[in-house]
Amino acid sequence: MPTLTGRAARLLIDGMTFALASPILFCFLLFAALLLMVELGRRLGKAWSREGAGGQGSAALDGAIFALFGLLIAFTFSGAASRFDARRDLIVQEANAIGTAWLRVDLLPAADQPALRDALRHYADSRLAAYRQVADPVAFKAAQQRSAVLQNRVWGLAVAAGREAGARPAIDTQLLPAINAMIDITTSRAMATQMHPPGIVYVLLLCLAFASALLAGYGMGEAHTHHRLHILVFAAILTITLYVIVDFEHPRLGAIRVDGFDSLLGDVRRSMG
Repeated sequence: MPTLTGRAARLLIDGMTFALASPILFCFLLFAALLLMVELGRRLGKAWSREGAGGQGSAALDGAIFALFGLLIAFTFSGAASRFDARRDLIVQEANAIGTAWLRVDLLPAADQPALRDALRHYADSRLAAYRQVADPVAFKAAQQRSAVLQNRVWGLAVAAGREAGARPAIDTQLLPAINAMIDITTSRAMATQMHPPGIVYVLLLCLAFASALLAGYGMGEAHTHHRLHILVFAAILTITLYVIVDFEHPRLGAIRVDGFDSLLGDVRRSMG
């Protein structure tokens, strides 16, 4: 069972990567699959209509499935949008934290400031570089490790300066807490990149999308109608909606991105000289 679960997770990750790396192809394949399910349902409905299938009972079941699908889309879309906003907010928080730590370096003796300021410059550079490489897990992990090394250097320099004779008390009460906040936010940002709905949610979304397409086609077959425009619009809306949900969850890989907010951290870095 663990092996099957691991394979399923890997297939799901590969599928998400494919969707974001090749959005046009992904949307085309999903659109075609939905059209195929509608057509299959229409033919089944047309073939079985003479047997008296359907009626009020089946209509109620269809409505329940459509309602469940709509509810799942609403919750998944809302959650993805919320996580997207949270990721942007974390970028703002990190930019503010680094900027605050930079300003509070003024509390150090003049002789200790250059080393700490230089370390903060390198740290800001490493943070900008890390999220430019988020599409490559290996490079992203290496960049995170470089940031951790620089964090230790910044912290060590600040602590050493605070222990010097005649050091200001404000170093312990203002500078160190600012550096601590700057370090803590990196964990929040790293975890935010991994916060997604369980894979079963995406599987259920696809299954319900195909089931809804099948039932919609079946209803057309029972009524002996074939509205091509309705079918095309139905498949197109479902395809776009499902893609946007996936794209929201990975805002540095697809069309919906948070890269623009990196300019805030870039502005902080430029202010450091």
